[in-house]
Amino acid sequence: MATIPITKRGAEKLKAELHRLKTVDRPAVINAIAEARAQGDLSENAEYDAAKDRQGFIEGRIQEVEGKLSAAQVIDPSSVDAGGKVVFGATVELEEEESGEKVRYQIVGEDEADLKLGLINVSSPIGRALIGKEEGDVAEVQTPGGLKRYEIIGVQYL
Repeated sequence: MATIPITKRGAEKLKAELHRLKTVDRPAVINAIAEARAQGDLSENAEYDAAKDRQGFIEGRIQEVEGKLSAAQVIDPSSVDAGGKVVFGATVELEEEESGEKVRYQIVGEDEADLKLGLINVSSPIGRALIGKEEGDVAEVQTPGGLKRYEIIGVQYL
């Protein structure tokens, strides 16, 4: 299995989710199944069916998160010395050439991406366009609204 790059913050977030799934969600659904069984006939018991479905989802998510953590390559952006290049974990300040609008993004893994927080997936179109570029370079990104050009104003490893 290939390694999955993830920031330290992203790995902690996945570990917290795994802990919650195992210590809170799993016991709760086991109790819900036990309560539904106590009601008698399981063939027409909607609570039992819903609890079993929820249990299947929780167990699947536990396996998924454990797999991601086992394949994770945790990268601490503050310890990266990429000589000003945009790499995984870098925080990049951009200026859209046409509008002059400035934006700031950190390039992160798939599980931690959240555009509202300025966290973009390394494999997204803009993430792929930025990787390897340096301050002063222009990145071209094909968007649904057409081609956009972003000048890289600054690169930081926070």
